[in-house]
Amino acid sequence: MTEQPETLFAPPRGMRDFFPEEMAIRNAIFSAWAHAARQSGFVQYDACVVENLDLLKRKGGEEIADQLYVFQDKSGRDLALRAEMTPTLARMVAARQTHYSMPLKWFAIAQCFRYERMSRGRKREHYQWNLDIIGEESVSAEAEVIATAVRALATLGLGPADVQVRVNSRALLADLFNHAGIAPAHHPAIFLALDKRGKIEDTAIADMLVKEGLATPAIDAAFKVLSLQSFEEALALLGSETPASAELASFLALASDHGIRDSVAFDISIIRGLGYYTGIVFECFDTARQLRAVFGGGRYNNLLGMLGGKPMGAVGLGFGDVVIAELLAEKGKLPSFHEDGLVHVGYMDESLRSIAIRLAASLRNQGRNVNLGLAREKPKAFFSRAGKSGVGEAIYIGPDDLARGTVRVKNLADRSERELSLQGQP
Repeated sequence: MTEQPETLFAPPRGMRDFFPEEMAIRNAIFSAWAHAARQSGFVQYDACVVENLDLLKRKGGEEIADQLYVFQDKSGRDLALRAEMTPTLARMVAARQTHYSMPLKWFAIAQCFRYERMSRGRKREHYQWNLDIIGEESVSAEAEVIATAVRALATLGLGPADVQVRVNSRALLADLFNHAGIAPAHHPAIFLALDKRGKIEDTAIADMLVKEGLATPAIDAAFKVLSLQSFEEALALLGSETPASAELASFLALASDHGIRDSVAFDISIIRGLGYYTGIVFECFDTARQLRAVFGGGRYNNLLGMLGGKPMGAVGLGFGDVVIAELLAEKGKLPSFHEDGLVHVGYMDESLRSIAIRLAASLRNQGRNVNLGLAREKPKAFFSRAGKSGVGEAIYIGPDDLARGTVRVKNLADRSERELSLQGQP
């Protein structure tokens, strides 16, 4: 059967092509990520996009294979395209754990794949910025990671009026559940069930908890905890300070020191379904709550030990490119496809081609980006092509310019002109 054109010319379902317009957006997001990471002293790493399936199962359980692109190589090894970077990071750190001085501050911009139902803001392929601090037990690590992500958002033009980081603590939730008389053995299942709140009805969550073996009073107590509106209410319910509540209070104070307190809010509903989180967890949303989480993460002190390394404190964040691009589009803050500093150089006839090439080479040697016309053009055609960007500068070389020894440099934004001498050009 002949393939239909719309199928033939489209990427595989859930995947994306990046035409120049989309590539400009992606590059701007990547640039903001990398710049913010380096400002905070993070160093970049990367890894192969194919991972051992066994490693991913150790971290996510046997059922994780249903969500992955799984295959065998020619030697029968079970492999998968990575769905996230955290297991790979843990593997890499465990392999050289004794070689590095702690704490490590690493970042990656990684392409990830997950075979699951698509929805707005969720595709089967995306790029993700990972920030991780390994080997630090204090909440300074959480504050540093979140402050770095907030700085990247600011670079993209998004502030507290646009996005908010919602913060909670798995350890604090455990304290609240213990206080309510819910045995610790039930906590992982409760975390997993309550993390689905908003995605499924509360009655369905209650049914999940019944299957876990919780009695009605315990289920009611769990939902009561989820109804808390503030950190102060959580403290009042506990009745006394705990290590977890003191840790969260310390984090909020550090957020003030970082100058991001107005971007951070306590939210008891932030749980994060992944079982390896052990302390503070967080998710960032647009303030209108129209989109999926912009980024999320938390403390995962046990993962290195689970994968065979030496147990060590760790905090990480994953920030995908899909939702942030949608948010920037909604806010009218998408970066321009056209490069502001670009110089367009054209010429009238073949006798002027050498002059145009030498001028372009000279400007490039000075650090300018130059789009050199590759064939002669009439003035109208050249300025029509260059003017479509609306930014940068345009230089068109004609016989009169050569005789005069100068060229006119037109600013495409405001139509002003200046003269540039051809003398001294190579």
